[in-house]
Amino acid sequence: MTPSACRFCRSTEGSVVLDLGHQPSSELFPAHADPGPDPTFPLRMWLCADCRLAQLADDADVPEEPVGQEPAALSAQRRAAVDALVAAGALPANGTVAEFPSPHGGTWLDLLAEHGLTPAAPGTAADVVVDGCFGIMHAADQLAAFRERAESLRPGGTLVLQFHSLEAILTGAQWNALRLGHYAYYSTPAILDMLGRVGLRVTTAHRFPLYGGTVLLTASRDGAVDPSVEALCAAELAAGVLRPEVVAGLQESVRRTATGLREMLERERALGRRVHGYSAASRAVALLCLAGVDATLLHGVADASPAKQGGRMPGTDIPIISPADLVAAEPDAVLLFVPDLLDEVRAALPQVEATGGRWIAAGDDR
Repeated sequence: MTPSACRFCRSTEGSVVLDLGHQPSSELFPAHADPGPDPTFPLRMWLCADCRLAQLADDADVPEEPVGQEPAALSAQRRAAVDALVAAGALPANGTVAEFPSPHGGTWLDLLAEHGLTPAAPGTAADVVVDGCFGIMHAADQLAAFRERAESLRPGGTLVLQFHSLEAILTGAQWNALRLGHYAYYSTPAILDMLGRVGLRVTTAHRFPLYGGTVLLTASRDGAVDPSVEALCAAELAAGVLRPEVVAGLQESVRRTATGLREMLERERALGRRVHGYSAASRAVALLCLAGVDATLLHGVADASPAKQGGRMPGTDIPIISPADLVAAEPDAVLLFVPDLLDEVRAALPQVEATGGRWIAAGDDR
């Protein structure tokens, strides 16, 4: 079974490059007392042979995720991105800005206000249009989403677009970045083509370490192209982001990572050590399910979001607890499902290491 058409170019030519089987929604955190079973949906990545957009192969009617407490790493990334754009002269000295929202929360508007940009009136075109909080990947119709952003620009305006790079997913074996509700997984070469089809030209490119590789692009209708664009494209092409046989290599990482996680947890249990997790993140859901992890192996997952506390991880019986409960449990080890949070959680929860616990990056297959 293949998609009826590409979410962007409508081509029917392409191939499934990653298949995680049927998985529960990472948007739904059932009450811990709810025994399930939880509904599951096919979770596959399809690579279009025409525009080369990597995308969800299937649609699933799932709600948006509850917006949790924004990690400091995301806030720091946003400021670094704005600083980079200002240093590159990629933003006007003044004018109006419109921002497309994201289920991940966060906003660029306060930072851009420091540089003379004021919010555009609702429904009007802006000098700067921002999709900087990973919002556009949530659009099931990618062509409509890109057109909407292009049409929101005034003549001479600049689009700012930030995304988790497919190159980072490949080189970091981050197969569990694939999740329901995230419809598109972008490479810079594919984005250049996609923006070109809606009348925009990528003008600058920046890469940051967040999530193993986050890309920030600017685009306009007639701006000059900075050499940074070609350099980033060349690096991603060398990684194989447009080659289905390379992207399909993620499939082997699934078995290695899931098996390795379960074996590690079984060793810890055999030694009488108690392991917890931190961050009830979307990328933890398929990993735990495919590894067959339950509460006898992972005693709980702490999360700072009150909306998630008291629930359980989808597809498992593992409870979601508060950071205070994690500290009280005095775990021997804590699996960190979002490694970018390490500095932040170590500073916030020094008691974990003070009582002999250690932090472990979960699902790291590199």
